[in-house]
Amino acid sequence: MRKTSISFGLVNIPISMNPIYQNNDVSFNQLHKKCLSRIKYVKFCPHCKKEVRQDEIIKGYKINDDTYITLTNTELKNLRVTDEEAIEIVGFVSTPEIDPIFYERTYVLSTPKKSKAFSLFKDALEKSKKVAIAKTVISTKFYYVAIRIKNGIVLMSTLYFAEELNIPDVASDAKYTKKELDLALTLIDSLNMKFNPEKFVDEYQENIKDAIKKKQKGVKIKGTKTKKSSNVKDLMQALEMSLKNV
Repeated sequence: MRKTSISFGLVNIPISMNPIYQNNDVSFNQLHKKCLSRIKYVKFCPHCKKEVRQDEIIKGYKINDDTYITLTNTELKNLRVTDEEAIEIVGFVSTPEIDPIFYERTYVLSTPKKSKAFSLFKDALEKSKKVAIAKTVISTKFYYVAIRIKNGIVLMSTLYFAEELNIPDVASDAKYTKKELDLALTLIDSLNMKFNPEKFVDEYQENIKDAIKKKQKGVKIKGTKTKKSSNVKDLMQALEMSLKNV
């Protein structure tokens, strides 16, 4: 949890910021195969031929193989363009204007106790049907963020910069028949479903947890059967067979 504040005009709203995601992946340690001891990583200088402490390490930008431009933590801190403790709102946009590909990491914004200013901000944002765009610094990294309301909860998502997105050029559309399109639409319609993320399970992680439990009991692990991809090359035949398997 991080304590910060929202800067909204001349209004300053103290808030808490909590990541909405939690990583439930099974965590493994790296071990030496021979003795099962944990592997230890050290920071080693090949020039001085010795291990170095954290306070002996600085940041450097590589110019060429032999030249680096170094910057101290103080110099980097002085280059920041906004107060690390504040989320400064710069404007408001309509929700459809933000393509979902720009969303990176999401946080829940809340107050530890009742706050008139926070309640006013939340209700005004919800009634306006707008998304607040703000700038802030999280763990020394500068971000633009989007603040929106979802089911009465204030969510803040960091945004990718346009230059960070790598969208490749796509090939020109190939021609297809009307019958092929009709079959594809029928297949889509037959697989229509309601989005219910509670039903989505990380099957791979579940298999790992099950394997660990079995190994604890001395049970030999058998590989799971993977679904093989179809070898059908004819598009019409593949669509027709897909409809039969729905």
